[in-house]
Amino acid sequence: MTQTVDPLQDVPRPERRGAFFLLFFSLMAIGAGNTMLIAAVLPPMTRELNLPDWMAGSIFALSAFWWSVTSPFWGKKSNRWGRRPVAAMGLAGYGLSMTLLLVFGWLSLNHVITGTALIFICLAASRSMFGLLGSGANPAAQAYVADRTSPVERQSEIAFITSGFSVGTVIGPAIAAALVATAGLLSPLAVTAVIAFTMSALIWFRLPEQRAPVTDATQYDDETGGHGLWRSGTVLPFLIFAVCLSLTTGILTQVFVFTVMDRMGVSGREAAQFTGPAFTVGALAVLLAQLVLIPRLKMRNKTLMMVGCVPLFLGAIILVFARDYASLILAQFCIGLGQGLARPGFSSGASLAVSPQLQGNVAGLVISANGMGFIITPFFGLFLYEYVNPHLPFVICAGLLVFMILFARFGLKDGVGEYAETD
Repeated sequence: MTQTVDPLQDVPRPERRGAFFLLFFSLMAIGAGNTMLIAAVLPPMTRELNLPDWMAGSIFALSAFWWSVTSPFWGKKSNRWGRRPVAAMGLAGYGLSMTLLLVFGWLSLNHVITGTALIFICLAASRSMFGLLGSGANPAAQAYVADRTSPVERQSEIAFITSGFSVGTVIGPAIAAALVATAGLLSPLAVTAVIAFTMSALIWFRLPEQRAPVTDATQYDDETGGHGLWRSGTVLPFLIFAVCLSLTTGILTQVFVFTVMDRMGVSGREAAQFTGPAFTVGALAVLLAQLVLIPRLKMRNKTLMMVGCVPLFLGAIILVFARDYASLILAQFCIGLGQGLARPGFSSGASLAVSPQLQGNVAGLVISANGMGFIITPFFGLFLYEYVNPHLPFVICAGLLVFMILFARFGLKDGVGEYAETD
């Protein structure tokens, strides 16, 4: 027997708002930890360990590979097991990843573990736990929101939930800079692990979910069209755009850290004092887009996707010519604004393109696509930056963004993934 999901009756509206806030803070914890790791911990740590720059990107790339592989799996499992247990498992997996990075990072910095290859394997395996298990949190959270919103609400509510990640990226760099300066390079990892385990427990014990899980997932997918959903003409264009956006933002984010260190003439622990504020500005721009512009402008998803590419393009061009810190800050603001507009566009567009029964499936696919670009970022980003030309990654991003604007304009059918403006 399969169970039909009632998308709006599972949780009363007052209780629903509290549940959405709980998911908001859970994604905020992930966002804060990721930004701490990217901006203030891993790049400086790899340079102190004398690892090549591209290895830092490769650690993220391996995690992104597992993230892309497992996100659809966890999205489907959230149909079968329920959104709550999968989200709680994802937060616990994230906490485990940070704990392992803390342990192996300390052992490496104190020369207990030596050798480039061994250090890289330990750090990459630790981060991969986030891709393998932590990838369950995002699709379960997005599907939970999609289950409980009408089409007219979905764009703004998904933007609200995903803005939790952005809030985390706002506070993450500032907290990381303070922690690194006072408690050491690895202290952000310890703080993040504690927060992740705490949020996992709160999700497990406090997130309301009354509907019974589906017991026969195979039959459920057969009946609802879940098999081969990624090939659907209504979903695939959003996934293509998402992969391109993840590649672009992955390059701009990972290369940006090393660009700041090289152009400002700083390295190691000093870098957090520059990269932290820059990422904070970018994250504030994401919040401006998702909490202010999107609810007020009420643009179609297709329009959001095109408009979001414009500031991203400007950010990439600015990074080609930036020579001072003010220009780097401006570039990060443009990158954040573009991400904030484009991501809810394709996320809610894909959600609105499928039935309520397929929200877990499509959420997993979207989250998977979000990570795919990071798999090859070290080769299109950090490797080219370090060994070919430091401006080339940004030029590639600019060209890709032009393609994305044209693809969104002509590759998406009108009306797909949109709700009626009269609603």
